[in-house]
Amino acid sequence: MWGEVTLSAYPCSPHVTTCVQRTTTYAVSGMEGHGAGDDIAGRGLGDLYITGDPEADGLLNRDGTALLIGMLLDQQVPMEWAFAGPHKLATRLGHVDAARIAATSEDEFVAVCVAKPAIHRFPGSMGKRIHATCVILAERYGGRAENMWSDIDDAGELARRLRTLPGYGEEKTRIFIALLAKRHGVRLDGWRDAAGKFGDDVPRSVADIDGPESLAKVRDWKQEQKAAKRDKQDRPLSDGA
Repeated sequence: MWGEVTLSAYPCSPHVTTCVQRTTTYAVSGMEGHGAGDDIAGRGLGDLYITGDPEADGLLNRDGTALLIGMLLDQQVPMEWAFAGPHKLATRLGHVDAARIAATSEDEFVAVCVAKPAIHRFPGSMGKRIHATCVILAERYGGRAENMWSDIDDAGELARRLRTLPGYGEEKTRIFIALLAKRHGVRLDGWRDAAGKFGDDVPRSVADIDGPESLAKVRDWKQEQKAAKRDKQDRPLSDGA
């Protein structure tokens, strides 16, 4: 069910001391349990296993916005920490609704991200990226990450859309397309080409993790690549990498 809301319609996070009413209005999904009764692909829950916390993994497997944020956070910290970030936000805010985050001032949202334990090694800059991402989702995709891929058939178009988001460069975009395809069944036309190396069967990224065994395989593979001085796409690492 959809409606319109401004920030003043909802209580502030306990980590935020000031509520400021915003005049910007966004369409939002049902307030309670955003994503809890839905799933990312429309064909059942995903099977990503990454955080070690069933509740955190469950959120990633049913909510596209949470998954998108987790992928955004996956840099310069362990995968498990990055993908646990959306659940930390949900615990503090009571949701990971992009429209409601967009309707919150950037400063207020960043304050939630930096509160201990922080959601990332660099919570301030990553909080700003999450907020900017949610503004894009609210303005272009009805406040739901799922709407980025639900109305298209071409993985190339999804790649173009993802590249407009803060922090989504070439590699992160490829991994996310593989993650949707492998763990959530969102297999758009040409997804393997769009995913590049991450579309193969080598356990090279979060997209290949569905349990403890596959998580261990990805960790081991990354160590082997590091020893061989190659990156996740099998490219030689520079001396300074």
